[in-house]
Amino acid sequence: MTAGVPHPPARAAAQPGRRWPDRRAAALHYAARGWQVFVLGRTKRPVANCEPCAGAGPDHDREACPCLTCHGFYAATVDPERIAAMLTAVPEGLLAIRTGAVSGLAIIDIDPRNGGRLDRTLMNPTATVATPGGGWHLYYAHPGRSLPGKLPGRIGVDIKTDGGLVVAPPSTPAGAARGYRWTSQPRPVEEMAPRLLDACQTRSGAPVPAATGTAKTSPTGLVGGGAISKPDALLAATLAAVDRAPQGRRRVTLYGAARGLARMVAADALNTLDAVDALTAVGARNQQTPRDIRGAIKGGFEAEGLPSPV
Repeated sequence: MTAGVPHPPARAAAQPGRRWPDRRAAALHYAARGWQVFVLGRTKRPVANCEPCAGAGPDHDREACPCLTCHGFYAATVDPERIAAMLTAVPEGLLAIRTGAVSGLAIIDIDPRNGGRLDRTLMNPTATVATPGGGWHLYYAHPGRSLPGKLPGRIGVDIKTDGGLVVAPPSTPAGAARGYRWTSQPRPVEEMAPRLLDACQTRSGAPVPAATGTAKTSPTGLVGGGAISKPDALLAATLAAVDRAPQGRRRVTLYGAARGLARMVAADALNTLDAVDALTAVGARNQQTPRDIRGAIKGGFEAEGLPSPV
């Protein structure tokens, strides 16, 4: 799997589907759309790792591990044979989708039990799942940039993106009166409207280029048209975002930083070797494996239209 390169579901496969008779039919439908699927336990917890994986050291490559159900969403796949074997191995497990660029998905998770509310003035219509808790999962195409884990300023609204997952229809968690289900009005997976994408942005993520128009300096050091007025400050701020990222968000933040530095390279504000050295150093400082660091750099540069430097 190549992380960091979004490939939104094809528009030809318009609706994700409303009702599927069983997990296998649903899983194969999702996989055909390019969505990486896997299984959880009945209570939404990851399936326990096998004994060798449980005792494996930090150099164990979770992405390349051949086990069907170990390491949570790292076992996700679009391979029909692996999916069938996975569902057989965990016959009562919940079907789940790995979110983020790897599946081309960013999902707004609204939980009314924690104060979440559906805001139709902000959240444009898209494919929607009703959750057992009375909330919603709004399925959007991944925007090709890092997103925060929560919608800023909105309680009870999470964003399931790179490094995340959602339980998918027709799963019913243990103890729930009803399961996850597609809403009665089928819709395609849409891109986030500009107003929603703007609301998702946060200063802790990777810098986003300013809009074109009258050139003026932004707090990140970017100016309109792609020029950079303060490259040293922008470089420092981008790397600091990785240092500030909480455990579990460092990998996706490193990918966002790689995209930010790739934009600096494209603007002739930084040379490629210095960008790679800086990203490698900040990744290692934040306990990222060499493989994950290379993947973040490769994905970030290629997402910005540049050849991979690693």
